[in-house]
Amino acid sequence: MTTARALRLLASAALSCALAAGAAGCTLNPGPSVASTPVDATTSAPPSPTPSPTPQDVRFTLLAGGDVLPHGPVNMSAAVADGFEYSPLLAGVDPWVSGADLALCHLEVPIAPPGVTPTGYPVFRAPQEVVRDLGEQGWDGCSTASNHAADAGYDGLAAALDALDRAGMGHVGTARDRAESLVPQVYELEREGRTVTVAHLAATYGLNGYSPPRGEWSVDLIDADRIVRQARAARSAGADLVLVSLHDGYEYVTEPTPHQREVTQALAESRQVDLVIGHHAHVPQPIERLDGGPRDQGMWVAYGLGNMLSNQGPGCCVLATNVGVLMVADVVQRPGKPARVTEVRWAGTTVDLADGHRLRGTREALAHPERGRLSRGDLEQRLTIAQDAVGDTAREQKKPPRATGEPPRVVPRTP
Repeated sequence: MTTARALRLLASAALSCALAAGAAGCTLNPGPSVASTPVDATTSAPPSPTPSPTPQDVRFTLLAGGDVLPHGPVNMSAAVADGFEYSPLLAGVDPWVSGADLALCHLEVPIAPPGVTPTGYPVFRAPQEVVRDLGEQGWDGCSTASNHAADAGYDGLAAALDALDRAGMGHVGTARDRAESLVPQVYELEREGRTVTVAHLAATYGLNGYSPPRGEWSVDLIDADRIVRQARAARSAGADLVLVSLHDGYEYVTEPTPHQREVTQALAESRQVDLVIGHHAHVPQPIERLDGGPRDQGMWVAYGLGNMLSNQGPGCCVLATNVGVLMVADVVQRPGKPARVTEVRWAGTTVDLADGHRLRGTREALAHPERGRLSRGDLEQRLTIAQDAVGDTAREQKKPPRATGEPPRVVPRTP
């Protein structure tokens, strides 16, 4: 027998012996062809320590979408025998939502309280199924501060937050009580053996003439100084990254208003906010990188992401209301360093009104125009609208991101 074969047999016998029930009484005879060398336990070398793994950069993507605005005709497209089903309408951006590490939507409307019939424009009370289906699609949370937040009074505001809670989603911008209003929405991402904490704040310019249903605490109104204080408090409480959603601007106008620029500049100069996500104009607006930001490394702002899901279009408004933008932000945290937004990109979306209000990624729709009712020319025009509105600072992303780890933990705002 060769020495090599004898060694393999010896190793096999040793394993069998160790696994046997009577292993304590098991002995091995290596045979005459294998040399046996006594082992002196007092002189054996100690095992080498296992080296600690080298800390790695944490990298993840954050996705944000435009206004979720379920007008009456959108609800009709979603109607089924026993309620509403929005998943077929939303499915065109499934890969983008599932591929993001943290996905944040903007729920512009309250939810119809139990026993109340849903309504659309001008006073919104959306079906609760729209929240359910956003959660099932993979959105982790929504900002809820908007000019329609008080449309259904306190009960509608509370119904929206209750629906988001049931869906396992975060929310910020409105509150059911004063204690909840004082807390940002926090998301925790576990990556590379570390926890990265993201705090989300939100506020709106106004409420269409309504007052906050239970006092100022029930809906956050835009006050740059207060937002800075909230952001600073969030950082003091452990936030690695602070995001702010602002519902502001002129409807159907691409250029940001002086007020939008004034508020975002104040947030950038505070050096407390990493990223601003804008809504309300219903058309895409520029994405820019302002001086300032944490550690004076700049602050990205998407002034307006347009509509994600709505019934708006040239029949009521302007063609650009059929156009939305998905914002994709890269976040990096190097070992021992603060987290930061390193780049922001975008992808165009559009709503195919004639095809039952189906939301589609514009690039994907151009690759398969036969799957919808929009012509190639229609789709190219809508992509051009998004490109011109966003500008040259942010690059277009043509393929969905890929998640780098498990979904975030949504930290409840109330015990």
